[in-house]
Amino acid sequence: MNFRPILSFSEEEKIGTTQSHDDALLITLRIGDYDVKRLMVDGGSVAEVMYPDLYKGLRLKPEDLMPYSSPLMSFDGKLVIPKGMIRLPIKTGPEIVKVNFIVVDTYSPYTAIVCRPWLHIFRVVTSSLHQKQSRTPVSPPNTDAAEAKCEDLEDVVISGASEKFFWVGAQLPLQEKEELIEFLKRNIDVFAWDDCDALGIDLTFICHHLNVNPTITPKKQPPRRPSREHADAIRDEVAKLKRAGAIKEVFYPEWLANTMVVKKKSGK
Repeated sequence: MNFRPILSFSEEEKIGTTQSHDDALLITLRIGDYDVKRLMVDGGSVAEVMYPDLYKGLRLKPEDLMPYSSPLMSFDGKLVIPKGMIRLPIKTGPEIVKVNFIVVDTYSPYTAIVCRPWLHIFRVVTSSLHQKQSRTPVSPPNTDAAEAKCEDLEDVVISGASEKFFWVGAQLPLQEKEELIEFLKRNIDVFAWDDCDALGIDLTFICHHLNVNPTITPKKQPPRRPSREHADAIRDEVAKLKRAGAIKEVFYPEWLANTMVVKKKSGK
């Protein structure tokens, strides 16, 4: 029988903290050759940020920065233009991983902010309530389980269109494979080969509404200018959604929220 390790924080681990509190989690990390204190852990952010006091304290020079043009939104809702980006090694235990810090020239009570990418790389779980962090233990490999093997697949082109094809198991018995292919051909009209083929869902079936208070006066976000790379990605996505009929043009753009561009695991 295999047992999976469970990571948890106990009541005893609150000892030494002032309860109750809503303090941010501050930690000490070794960045480069220095032990850096007052780093804030922000699990809701996707960008590591470094402030000027730490940048100077690490004896880094302006020419060490790499270009970075995408603006950031500060905690007080103001737009901040970064000075650039720098890649530095962070050490946690025996492991060292290089992390990209976005350098901003603005005041902060913290020296830097570390966030989700760093937490995921080091398999770290945090608790601001306990003012602690812990690393997820890695389960030993299950040597008893048989090695999983993927079945070989072969392309089956439908209606002579090379871009419309199915993957069918190459090891299927001949009669079963022929029946499966014939079934797919008979129901070819139910597959969406392009975004434009997805006709959407009838509003009588399901419809989502924003849970907002109509008595509250809405507030506009300060506008932000995306980088050229982000602007190209936004333009391509908007064109695709307009072509599919998923969105339409509106004539009150001053109330639109800023577009957030997030890189997928595939790199797109």
